[in-house]
Amino acid sequence: MIHLTAETHILIAIAPVDFRQGMDGLAALCRYTLAANPRSGSVFVFINRNKTMVRALSYDGSGFWLMTKRLSKGKFVHWPGSKQKIEPFIAKQLRQLLLNCDPMWQKHDLI
Repeated sequence: MIHLTAETHILIAIAPVDFRQGMDGLAALCRYTLAANPRSGSVFVFINRNKTMVRALSYDGSGFWLMTKRLSKGKFVHWPGSKQKIEPFIAKQLRQLLLNCDPMWQKHDLI
């Protein structure tokens, strides 16, 4: 089972991915393209080319989990951009991203 806690290691793949690859293809992409161990227990998050669907891949010690979210309408507009291949996130940022909110938004105290 997947539990997102403050300690969960989450890695966002910046570039869009062909989702026809499935679980094994995404695990290979983690290892060979992102240079990360897909069996590390980290949650790897990917987006499709149209930015309408997100997939998360994780290994729980006994097997892989593959979760998918497809928007009913619209696109994921706040997908991170970076020169890196992957971007670390915390659970709160991932929740905001999956709700199609800006994950980098932070409340600032007014002086």
